[in-house]
Amino acid sequence: MLQQKLDSGGFAITAEVCPPKGSDCGEFLEKSRALQGCVDAINVTDNQGANMRISPLAAASLLTREGIEPIFQITCRDRNRLALQSDLLGAAALGIRNILALTGDHISFGDHQNAKPVFDLDSVQLLQTIAALSEGKDLSGNALQGKPSFYAGAAAAPEAEPFPLTLYKLEKKAAAGARFFQTQAVFDPEKLRFFSETVRPFNVKIIAGIFLLKSAGMARYVNRHIPGLKVPSPLIEELEGAADQLAKGTEIAGRLAAQARLHCDGVHIMAMGREDLIPEILKAVKREL
Repeated sequence: MLQQKLDSGGFAITAEVCPPKGSDCGEFLEKSRALQGCVDAINVTDNQGANMRISPLAAASLLTREGIEPIFQITCRDRNRLALQSDLLGAAALGIRNILALTGDHISFGDHQNAKPVFDLDSVQLLQTIAALSEGKDLSGNALQGKPSFYAGAAAAPEAEPFPLTLYKLEKKAAAGARFFQTQAVFDPEKLRFFSETVRPFNVKIIAGIFLLKSAGMARYVNRHIPGLKVPSPLIEELEGAADQLAKGTEIAGRLAAQARLHCDGVHIMAMGREDLIPEILKAVKREL
């Protein structure tokens, strides 16, 4: 189990597999099955980027049937506190324990820009909700029939500025019950080292996000359009100078993952549709284990 791996001091490996935009989960399950034995758990995203996809609760449940441990991402963007609590209790009933509590990308980023965002709670309040449910009470103080048991985590942005504001938010998340931080993509090992040393007093495990850059063009897109992420110029130059930019991006991701091994409790691989390359990315990490 993910919690056991992290609590025992082991190095955890997770990966992200996006649920389909539709009801056919065949490809989703095929990609997930291919990662069995390679990763400890698979993150199931929740309408990532505010783009509509199948329910992550349904997708996570399908993974449990396959004997694959999911991390159920749940955002505050699309649900009020009633729906959030219902989905969390539903996850518990389906045997899903790992939760990544997120505020969620704004509707304006996605494919349903006329939708009404909810944001009844934020990620800190969602973590507090998870803690309350785990103690057998709902947010109105009513007793539950059966107490769920969750392993809750939260997002972190090691390269976001200003860092003091980031640190303040992370301290609140830890106080609210986060047991692990899953970071955004990290491209600067020195910033990751500083981040890890700074948040260690919070007694929260750190899983570093590793992003597969498929090309120099993709790296520039990240710099232009994704707040909090910055691909350094030397990495872009490496990609530009490569005869096979995808192969170079895979090599860079493996290198960053191996470097993260020195400072973190795990890595989270985001391969953006090329989940078949995750085993190759992880070769550099596994040599260190």
